[in-house]
Amino acid sequence: MGFRQSCGRTRSCFDNTAAESFWALFEEEIGTRSWLDRATARAEVFNFIETFYNRRRLHEHKTFGYLTPAETRQRHQHAFAA
Repeated sequence: MGFRQSCGRTRSCFDNTAAESFWALFEEEIGTRSWLDRATARAEVFNFIETFYNRRRLHEHKTFGYLTPAETRQRHQHAFAA
């Protein structure tokens, strides 16, 4: 599919950009609350990732066509299947 692994210099902040962005948004949306049990925590984290992060959140950049991550992935899969 033409993907390349991201490898940069030691201590390069650019390799962590996507991960840091995810965790910042996660903390903003979920917060630092405590849950009664692990099952409840897992369900809320899954709900955040699947219903908001992958399906409703838009890439705020015209390069991605302002699509959600799920739409972007579907577009790429369709392009490579053709």
